[in-house]
Amino acid sequence: MQKSMIKLLSVADLISIINAVFGFLAILFLFSDLIPDEYRLRLSFSFILLALLADGLDGIVAHKIRKSEIGDYLESMADMTSMCIAVAVFIFFIYSGDISSSMYRHVYLLSALVLFLFFGIVRLASFNAMKEKNFYVGLPASASAIILLILSYFKVEFVYILPAVIIIGAAMASNIVFPKPVMKVNAVAAVLIILTLILDKSFYSIAPWLLFVAILLYSIGGPVYDKFFVKRQ
Repeated sequence: MQKSMIKLLSVADLISIINAVFGFLAILFLFSDLIPDEYRLRLSFSFILLALLADGLDGIVAHKIRKSEIGDYLESMADMTSMCIAVAVFIFFIYSGDISSSMYRHVYLLSALVLFLFFGIVRLASFNAMKEKNFYVGLPASASAIILLILSYFKVEFVYILPAVIIIGAAMASNIVFPKPVMKVNAVAAVLIILTLILDKSFYSIAPWLLFVAILLYSIGGPVYDKFFVKRQ
């Protein structure tokens, strides 16, 4: 007798689905005429951050309760929606309006985002096959999403966002090794995400920029730390 697909799901899988739903809502809110323009970016930005929190929570729940047969695949699909597609659409929405008069800039932007999507698909599709206990191969999709999300939310210059999209995308699908953060580090990241959700651009935008700096330090310093200070068997 065949198993029911629904019965394959665990509590952690339901959180992964919430992650994907948040990513989907982040895209919808950008193009909803029912939402005033000044709130669209804030809502989309917030839902991508909520998706990141859900992504962290599903891993914790999976370890504490039960890991299902489809959990790893479901998590990769959810991350694809919220951390690759939603982030790419977010970047396009912000910058396409500013370059509407330039066909060449549109081509550059679309090319960079397609490359980012390509790297993201490769990274997430390969994640389970290349999973290691103590380190990640390639920059985690969550770190990539946070860096690009904050840069675009604060509308850094167009000439800077394009190389950032390509470099960070390539880092996701690279063979660079990044250490897995311990629980305390993940907790700090979660607190910074929550503060960013609450404070947004208040108090000189300190919360999102602290989050950005923390993730950037991990992205740059993580491989250095792993190479020189972590001993492999």
